[in-house]
Amino acid sequence: MATAAATKAKLKAKPKAEKAKVYTWEGMDRRGSRIKGESRAANINAVRADLRRQGVNPTKVKAKPQPLFGSGKKKITGQDLSIFTRQLATMMTAGVPLVQAFDIVGRGHDNPSMQDMILSIKQDIEGGTGVAVALSKYPIHFDDLVCSLVAAGEQAGVLDVLLDKIATYKEKTESIKGKIKKALFYPTAVIAVAIIVTVVILLFVIPQFKELFTSFGADLPAFTLMVIGLSDVVREWWWAMLLGIAGTIYGFSYIYKRSRKLREVIDRASLKIPVIGGILNKAALARFARTLSTMFAAGVPLVEALQSVSGATGNIVYQDAVLKMREEVATGQSLQLAMRQRDIFPHMVIQMTAIGEESGALDDMLGKVADFYEEQVDNAVDSLSSLLEPLIMVVIGGLVGSLVVAMYLPIFKLAAVV
Repeated sequence: MATAAATKAKLKAKPKAEKAKVYTWEGMDRRGSRIKGESRAANINAVRADLRRQGVNPTKVKAKPQPLFGSGKKKITGQDLSIFTRQLATMMTAGVPLVQAFDIVGRGHDNPSMQDMILSIKQDIEGGTGVAVALSKYPIHFDDLVCSLVAAGEQAGVLDVLLDKIATYKEKTESIKGKIKKALFYPTAVIAVAIIVTVVILLFVIPQFKELFTSFGADLPAFTLMVIGLSDVVREWWWAMLLGIAGTIYGFSYIYKRSRKLREVIDRASLKIPVIGGILNKAALARFARTLSTMFAAGVPLVEALQSVSGATGNIVYQDAVLKMREEVATGQSLQLAMRQRDIFPHMVIQMTAIGEESGALDDMLGKVADFYEEQVDNAVDSLSSLLEPLIMVVIGGLVGSLVVAMYLPIFKLAAVV
């Protein structure tokens, strides 16, 4: 007990590792040539020591000045994490020591924010912290799923194998996310382009026709008057409209982040949108199968794995369903039977799960399910792209055509009178 207490006291007394900073330096190499560059380290002394190890005699080292506006750092993306995991897995498989692998990957990363995080994790590991614990300090970037798999790898002595599985999982999930974004981009693009074109015409083109029609002094068709009235409203109140749109977007995003009920309503409705809903359903199934396959293959107990899987599906409808399945599996029910009680899993997925449970190859069967639905998402996104290309032309053509007709109706009317 005394030893444990002493250990805890030492850990508490241990100073916090300094955060890595960027330093610019100048020095002389072994041939006497003057060189300069940048290094990332905890302090100036660490930079000097690192340069001397490389055969450089530093003559000037100073902290790189921060930009006046903003932090100057890029956001850490899912792609950054995917690349980091793959690089780390490759180095571990090649036999590179863990700390050295973190150092190489961290210093070689293009994203300064990612560099800071990786080198900070490296410092924790050097201080005796486990990899899973070190990663868990960054829950935004390393969720419970990743930390659980890393912990399992550390305990079993197969960290390189588990890192490879995590890397593959990350690459697959990032690919799915990219396809979903691509699928959602086209409808958004159609709406945005249509609005921009319409506003430009209302602001700059319609007023020119209005002046022309005023000089005629003739009665205008109702449709033309409506378009001119709309143009007047947009020209006079464009600033209020912009503020209203910005306020609506901000308010919606604010409430969306804080209201689970709203997210549930939107997630449930999004699954029923024609074409798009099918893609989102398939993507959620692919994530479910891929995540569960990865965790089960790593030896994570099914009940514990389902907890992590629920958050990885990307949709509250599936998340709630998986959590209910977890409760049923925890009472001794089979996974495939728990899935049958939910109405969101296709028959094929349930059958593959049943075969996997009976044959003891659940991870393999779920992996095949994930492969199938990932391919389905890919094909669906390509089909959607082909479908929406002519739709964009129809929507924009219809809007512009309507405005043009509204402006030319009076001219046609005058021509008929003449």
